[in-house]
Amino acid sequence: MIQFKQDFFEQLQGCYSQVTPLGLSHPHWLVWSQDAAELVGLNEPNEQLLAGFSGNQPIAGANYYSQVYSGHQFGGYTPRLGDGRAIFLGEAIGPEGAWDMVLKGAGPTPYSRGGDGRAVMRSSVREFLISEALHHLGVPTTRALAVIGSDLPVWRESQETAAITVRMARSHIRFGHFEYFSYSESGGKDKLIQLVNFTIKQHYPHLSCDASGYKAWFTQVVHDTAVMIAHWQAIGFAHGVMNTDNMSILGDSFDFGPFAFLDTFDEEYICNHSDTYGRYGFNRQPGIGLWNLQCLAQALSPLISSNDLVAALETYQPTLVSHYLLLMRDKLGIESSTQDDNDSDLALIGGFTGLLEVNQLDHTNSWRRFGELDPRSPFSSLRDDFVDTHSFDTWYQAYQARVGNLLALDEWQQRRNRVNPKYILRNYLAQEAIIAVEAGDTGPLRELYQLLRRPFDEQPDKQEYAKRPPDWAQGIQLSCSS
Repeated sequence: MIQFKQDFFEQLQGCYSQVTPLGLSHPHWLVWSQDAAELVGLNEPNEQLLAGFSGNQPIAGANYYSQVYSGHQFGGYTPRLGDGRAIFLGEAIGPEGAWDMVLKGAGPTPYSRGGDGRAVMRSSVREFLISEALHHLGVPTTRALAVIGSDLPVWRESQETAAITVRMARSHIRFGHFEYFSYSESGGKDKLIQLVNFTIKQHYPHLSCDASGYKAWFTQVVHDTAVMIAHWQAIGFAHGVMNTDNMSILGDSFDFGPFAFLDTFDEEYICNHSDTYGRYGFNRQPGIGLWNLQCLAQALSPLISSNDLVAALETYQPTLVSHYLLLMRDKLGIESSTQDDNDSDLALIGGFTGLLEVNQLDHTNSWRRFGELDPRSPFSSLRDDFVDTHSFDTWYQAYQARVGNLLALDEWQQRRNRVNPKYILRNYLAQEAIIAVEAGDTGPLRELYQLLRRPFDEQPDKQEYAKRPPDWAQGIQLSCSS
């Protein structure tokens, strides 16, 4: 079984409430990630694990609790949120470090705000798939160990069945944790200091718990957040609900609700139908990342000087741009020799994505085509995809000049296929897997999960999964309901 430590539980009293999970009736494994299991020293799923993770039996060494925090939701501050569905077991000790283990959907907590504390099967499956898909794409993210299904009825828009996602994270500490203790009367500054010191000791042990350490720590948080969002923009991932309570202090993709990958490229794509004004649209994610960091900076102002906070925040944009350029140059197959390349390369990248949008082309499939391109040839294999061939030819000539001479075409093309995925978690694929599970068949879900573990491989027998979505699924939007 799992070996736990209980640092958060033992050192941060007042940051959580103890709870008792409610078990699931007739629990059964829907899907299991062996990759994630190995991080905490687990082997194959078994009945003992099923009983524990379904909330039906206590797990040895676990302490059951839910964390309290606040957050800015769609720009408005909510002073008390907390884990409405998540129940912590503790930090599982693995071969390369500790991972928070959480049962998401195991019943109500003091922070459920009148809800039942349950998660439905469809949202649990989606969270599992996106957690593991992002990991295998190389995007910083939390992980998912398993989804447990049941026959327990729950009501959302209609009757559904309850499920539990076993979620893993290097930390569940959010921007909203610091906001809560900065603005509430629950411990005030002393509690804020305790939380910051705990975070540094647990995750930044090379830093000191003093003024200089606090400045360096916040600067690192800014850096890690910028890097995460650069990954999102490069891979075409829309989070959908970037509230400050959904922002990991470690820069990991976190708290998945109405997420989506871009299908047909749309810079302003909004995946959350509750996002009436497009606050969390795809093209707004970089700006929202900075806005959220500014909220965190305000919460930390009792501990860090305004000059130091501003200096750290000013590193956000250059960090995001530099990492985005690093990722996108790799996708295009170009190298940078000087800082002077940045503006021209951003224009080159923007020119290509603009062509994708105007010509209504698929984001993932278009980038994948670079793996078959010979940029030395005047006749591009990409050209026939574009209706506006004149504009493409103009762009392609500029691109050829930027690529320069290639010494080994095969190696160059192989590198493009190692950074431009063939397969992503398209929403219609997730929906088809969910429909199959509802009919009692977990085969499509498990097959989809295995596919997403190797997103850069050709997988010749899985070509159907790389197709553009059918008309009914183009630009699909989802809600936060779970």
